[in-house]
Amino acid sequence: MLFKDQLDFVTQHIKKNKLRVFMTILAATMGCAFLIVLASVGFGLQESLRNEILSNETVTKIQVYGDKQLTDEQVQEIKKLDHVETVLETISINASAHSFLGDRDTTSNLTLSDIQDFEQVNGKLAEGNYPSKPNEIVVGYHFAQTLLNEAERTIIAEKSKKAEADGTYYDGSEEGYKESMIGKNIDLSLVSNIGANDETEKMSYTIVGVMEKPSYDWMVDNAIHMDKAQKSVLAESLSKVSEIKEEEVFFSEFNIFADTLENVKPLLEKLKDNGYSVYSVTEQLDQMNVFFLVLKIGLIFVGTIAVLIASIGIFNTMTMAVTERTREIGVLKAIGASPKLIQRLFLMESTFIGIFGTLIAVVISYAVSFAANIALPLILKAATGEDAFATNDITFSLIPWQLVIIASAISVGVAMISGYRPARKATKIDVIQALRQEL
Repeated sequence: MLFKDQLDFVTQHIKKNKLRVFMTILAATMGCAFLIVLASVGFGLQESLRNEILSNETVTKIQVYGDKQLTDEQVQEIKKLDHVETVLETISINASAHSFLGDRDTTSNLTLSDIQDFEQVNGKLAEGNYPSKPNEIVVGYHFAQTLLNEAERTIIAEKSKKAEADGTYYDGSEEGYKESMIGKNIDLSLVSNIGANDETEKMSYTIVGVMEKPSYDWMVDNAIHMDKAQKSVLAESLSKVSEIKEEEVFFSEFNIFADTLENVKPLLEKLKDNGYSVYSVTEQLDQMNVFFLVLKIGLIFVGTIAVLIASIGIFNTMTMAVTERTREIGVLKAIGASPKLIQRLFLMESTFIGIFGTLIAVVISYAVSFAANIALPLILKAATGEDAFATNDITFSLIPWQLVIIASAISVGVAMISGYRPARKATKIDVIQALRQEL
């Protein structure tokens, strides 16, 4: 029997029982779609959390922690290791930087580092260049926005009060210095956070660069970055108003940067073997991946139950098909059809139901996933009144191709298994009794 004839045999029965087959395919579609959509929630949550972590961290960064600071010899030793791009020392100062520009002023954090290493890590600026002279600095993206005069502070207070009454929040983005900061000279003084809050004499610095916009809309970056060569100048300035020791004011943090993400783990292990206390965000991602792997397996298992329930319909449909076509089976046997051929015919029909139902389920699943990612943030915003749900890049449902393959294999496999028993029953039908059956 030619393959074309086998297909005709299957399609004739499907056309003859359109409604029954349609309802069976619909059941298979619902079961497979439920499996895909349910599991897609796990993939979506994992992707959202992963993006949340990576957007707030430099993927290739390895943090050095502990009370002991790295010596110059250790830094040079680490830099010689394979796949180390640079070692960045960031010096934080236990004091606030008070900056003045005309009648405007702002308070911000101040950090010092080797500018060449700082440039290598941070890359392109939003505007300007990195410092090349001792009195040049780089400021955060929102530095100009936070430069306010007294009139603007009063306006912001009034707008904030009104926004609070309306249940919202005003970020002060309409006020602040509106011109470019590049080339502007500011006067900067320090206010120690330890002991007496005396303010140092003003020092003059030129802004030559502005950092890129933070990854989160709610973050306000008005920090000041300068070369660590200015450490002695700042320490001398603070010593004039306070007797605090230098080691109480300046704190160093060391971060090691790998050249690529793939080399982070090997480099991390090598540093640990060499006795360094180090941590990378990739370790957090590994722990998260294990958790979500278990979650996704659980969701796929629950979704498979829906597919198994749909298999009952396929089993009933195929059983009815065998019963209704007993005479045709007898004729096929009488003309020499083998039991394997008869079994194959009915397995083809159950497989067709599984494949067709799976294809429709995949299309529906992508449509539901797309709609959920658009509608759910709006629903949550309406229910909670929080704008963050509508603005944040949250993925509620994600359907990777691996999930489609797994769900399709489960759905089609269950359909074939459901049709196996009726197909075996068809091979055992007695030819004489089948031919005696009335039409």
